[in-house]
Amino acid sequence: MTLDERVRPVIARGAPAADRRRRTLAEELRLQLADEIVRGLLTPGSALDETDLARRFGVSRTPVREAIRQLAASGLVEVRAHRGAVVARPSEERLLGMFEAMAELEALCAGLAAERMSPAERRALEAVHEELRALIQGGDPQRYHEVNEAFHAAIYAGTHNAYLAEMTHATRSRVRPFRRAQFRNLGRLAKSHGEHDRVVLAIQRGDRPGAAGAMRLHIMKVREEYEAYAETV
Repeated sequence: MTLDERVRPVIARGAPAADRRRRTLAEELRLQLADEIVRGLLTPGSALDETDLARRFGVSRTPVREAIRQLAASGLVEVRAHRGAVVARPSEERLLGMFEAMAELEALCAGLAAERMSPAERRALEAVHEELRALIQGGDPQRYHEVNEAFHAAIYAGTHNAYLAEMTHATRSRVRPFRRAQFRNLGRLAKSHGEHDRVVLAIQRGDRPGAAGAMRLHIMKVREEYEAYAETV
């Protein structure tokens, strides 16, 4: 089944309110276009015409416009006044800056979570961590990515600092296409889970410096894995 064919059923069915994991249509389009950009199927400088994309996916221009806006926030697309949107690729310097910012924010969240998480929150984090462990055998990068988002969100919530959680989530969203791509590397799911092991252990022990350090190393490893992936496409 092609990526386009996976998008269309979502368009036809709509998204039940009870299914929290179902992404919006704009998000589905953004994920597919981000995937094509990161893999090099849409090359830098390629025009992203809203009408053409709407026709390709069989949708209106509204979700296409929103998907392009989201891609621009990640630096994958450049929107030019009176010239429309074109595929871009963040400079190495900008991408490094994005990952550095995310590493520090995530480290702060992990450290605070180690101090502030309630027993129930710690058990919930452990449950998500174990779900990720089970997914490694299946070798499904997309499903691992989705549950991985829940893992990090549990840590953000554990800070009991809504402003920090919001800021970290926003930064993480900007880096999402690059984080998602690195899960295609051979053996990456197991390595990622091993990095999570060290974060979870430190949080469960209430070790703030240990949790922060483990999370910082994890995020910078994600950057290295993305760079390794980018060299192959």
